Amino acid sequence: MFFAQYYLDCLSQASYMIADEATGQAVVVDPRRDVSEYLADAEARGFTVVGVINTHFHADFVAGHLEMAARTGAWIGYGRHAETEYPIRKLADGETISLGDVTLQIMETPGHTPESISVLIYEHSEQTVPYGVLTGDALFIGDVGRPDLLASIGVTADELGAMLYDSVQNKLMGLPDEVRVFPAHGAGSACGKNLSTEKQSTIGEQRATNYACAPMSEGEFVAIVTAGQTAAPGYFVYDAILNRSERPLFDPATAPRPLTVEGFAGLRTSGAVVVDARDPQEFAAGHLRGSVNVPADGRFAEQAGTVLPADADLLVIAPQNREEEIVTRLARIGFDRVAGYLRSPDDALTALAEEVTPASRLTAAQVRTALESDNPPVVVDVRNCGERGEHGFIDEALHIALGELPRRLDEIPREKPLVLHCAGGHRSSIAASLLRHHGFTDVSDILGGYAAWALLNTPAAV
Repeated sequence: MFFAQYYLDCLSQASYMIADEATGQAVVVDPRRDVSEYLADAEARGFTVVGVINTHFHADFVAGHLEMAARTGAWIGYGRHAETEYPIRKLADGETISLGDVTLQIMETPGHTPESISVLIYEHSEQTVPYGVLTGDALFIGDVGRPDLLASIGVTADELGAMLYDSVQNKLMGLPDEVRVFPAHGAGSACGKNLSTEKQSTIGEQRATNYACAPMSEGEFVAIVTAGQTAAPGYFVYDAILNRSERPLFDPATAPRPLTVEGFAGLRTSGAVVVDARDPQEFAAGHLRGSVNVPADGRFAEQAGTVLPADADLLVIAPQNREEEIVTRLARIGFDRVAGYLRSPDDALTALAEEVTPASRLTAAQVRTALESDNPPVVVDVRNCGERGEHGFIDEALHIALGELPRRLDEIPREKPLVLHCAGGHRSSIAASLLRHHGFTDVSDILGGYAAWALLNTPAAV
């Protein structure tokens, strides 16, 4: 058996290839949209990709099932409750897929979504204990899938929670301890709240250490797994629907092109949104007025999908020589309306000097002084609830997590100075740029974020 995990740090997303080396038949599970790595590996090993399985309708990225099928002729498989605009193979509970001696078996594990499945892997067809199980978003390392995402349109969180209870407590925990666990996501994903940085585990380890796998009633389970979930990024529903739909294929060869400064400026004037993927400090030193700062060195795709509208034309300013990378990362979440990018951002900003403006970033000491003045700013905390509970918060700060900010702009006063902060200064730069993009005029963020504020305001030990 050949088995490989492909892990994408930006989205904390794992996909897999399983093949029988004797027959050369392979299946890819939960592929991302840029599929060249899977195809290159298959070609190098002489494999034929005969099938592509999605464990569920993903909400945090656009899966690459259509691209894989177009390039290989493979069938596309989903759980039997899935309904799509394109032809699929509906996989029933207990159904087996033979790749030769290597065998896959489908286990229905709904709860994160109604159609969710897990995939049992048998290295030899006569084995009774699986080599491992691909759990999709049903079971993570240290957590389980959340049943409250709006992507599950038409099904309530309580209904999904009851399904997830049965899937985790009865089906997955019914497997032998030695079965390896390979989830679809890891730490940082918004598909759960307590995901581990580990890329694999075992059923036994999860039985012993995962809070949601301990014996409990259905009611206790639903309450504990739905408590404290962060707001889902705004693009999740868009991607969940897109993954059901017939859609254009992603082709790196026809990706957006570099633009002249004049062409870029014209599209910007016509209403295209400028996404500036440079470091927050570079952005603060000078950026095109109205640009939204989503730094490349971070969870770029997820954060871009959080603050940018899916139906907008986009223009990209990226760190030098990373333009095509940024376009691909946007495509992974279905943001295909990229009109182009600047090949040399420094030269372009010089040429467009009249449209360039700095961004205000204040030290914690400057913010403290401002709060003691006659016209104190409104502090906006864009961290998640758990961060505030664990680390503390600035008194009287307005709390709106970054994931909720685009839909809660009306709650922020426009007539007062604003100071935004996150934990360290990355998300606050995104949030502050979004407010400026929407016409807020007196906006700053805190250099070093809440960590800098807490250090300044913690009494020295005697």
